[in-house]
Amino acid sequence: MSDTRAFLDRFWEEEILPPLSEYIAVPAVSVLFDADWEAHGHLESALELGRAFIEKHAPEDATLHVGRVPGRTPLLLVDCPGDAEGTILMYGHLDKQPEMVGWREGLAPWTPVREGDRLYGRGGADDGYALFAALAALKAVAREGRKRSRVVVLIEFSEESGSPDLPAWIEEYSGVIGSPDLVICLDSGAGNYEQLWCTTSLRGIVGGTLRADVLTEGVHSGDAGGIVPPPFLVLRKLLDRLEEPRTDRMTPPSLDVEIPAQRVEQAQAAAETMGPDAFDRFPWVEGCGPAKLSMREQILNRTWRPNLAITGAGGLPPLEKAGNVLLPQVTLNFSIRMPPTADPLAVQREIRELVETDPPFGAGVALHFHEPAAGWNAPPLAPWLGDALDEASRAEFGKPAVHMGEGGTIPFMAMLGDRFPEAQFVVTGVLGPGSNAHGPNEFLHVAYAKRLTGAVARVVARHGERSWRS
Repeated sequence: MSDTRAFLDRFWEEEILPPLSEYIAVPAVSVLFDADWEAHGHLESALELGRAFIEKHAPEDATLHVGRVPGRTPLLLVDCPGDAEGTILMYGHLDKQPEMVGWREGLAPWTPVREGDRLYGRGGADDGYALFAALAALKAVAREGRKRSRVVVLIEFSEESGSPDLPAWIEEYSGVIGSPDLVICLDSGAGNYEQLWCTTSLRGIVGGTLRADVLTEGVHSGDAGGIVPPPFLVLRKLLDRLEEPRTDRMTPPSLDVEIPAQRVEQAQAAAETMGPDAFDRFPWVEGCGPAKLSMREQILNRTWRPNLAITGAGGLPPLEKAGNVLLPQVTLNFSIRMPPTADPLAVQREIRELVETDPPFGAGVALHFHEPAAGWNAPPLAPWLGDALDEASRAEFGKPAVHMGEGGTIPFMAMLGDRFPEAQFVVTGVLGPGSNAHGPNEFLHVAYAKRLTGAVARVVARHGERSWRS
């Protein structure tokens, strides 16, 4: 497929990178972070960019469905008939995380900047590239003259908000989607940029806001200090109920799950591939680093064990206006990554009981949950697919495929796993070392994305062969 590789290289440079750069320039922030998204029209702009690419590059016999309902984020669905049995569902999204601070000089979230193999800007890697790569892979299969199965490309616009609108769209277009026997998701990560990485599990997420009220208005800290408990102290004590301060162990019982033996073995294999310093890729401050654990245990911490992060705060004045005032209330935004097999509703119930029962000092406590998302654990890998992934990785990268869990959340996977329990899954992506999705300086590794597109094309072609079905 050397000629096809050259084709994909040209196609990426000439046909994908220009519209992908246009997409990066669109502040298509997800609905959770932009309540007025309909009025602002940025998601609509992203949709129109995607529609234009589809109309130009989808197979001639493809049918484009555009889902629009007032108050619901839209949907793009491309039905591409095939000449072999079976259905492949390919997935991506075009909504984005917010800007985030900390972009280095010369970079900005809505400004596409190409530096060698890195295309900087919000959303290019997570995962605006997915629609473009999916259709490019179908073109590559067609150029090879290979048969392929029917392919349905689904692009949603609320993934970064937990996909609240997706279940309704899946139900509405169930007749178009059909019953896929293979799902290819392009919204995941990679341990390096040297081979194909296949995600075996994803953590779920429970998040929300936790507020502590102690006064109806702020008072002089010298007058009230020692009498009125600061709201931050109340919150700290509440957080200690959720996470043991000395061990960092999460206390809700539903978060304590058994890690399957196969996932432990895969974590060990991934650790050997990545090397002992793999997580040095994070932008640590001097002197800070991960816990002194084996690489296998660090991977399991990242992919199967829960953790709590505080991602925002309200009620705190900016530093330049912070007087000696004991604040009346403080609100924290929290995010808990859950094990793939944990039940998010059970976790929510346990959190509510822990923080609302007998609050410290009798303070007012208000807990509000965001839309939760279940995790996902992949079904056993069919032999034909395992062979296809390994062959694709060796052909495109010269190294075998690696299977490892990821620490993030893709709500769509849990939905599809429940709806299509017999389907096989290829969950992969371009979020490798330093790509920094959700944070500043997000980039797409262009060279890796090109090879990943070729690998996906090979898997699609292999799926179209009938030998594995007999």
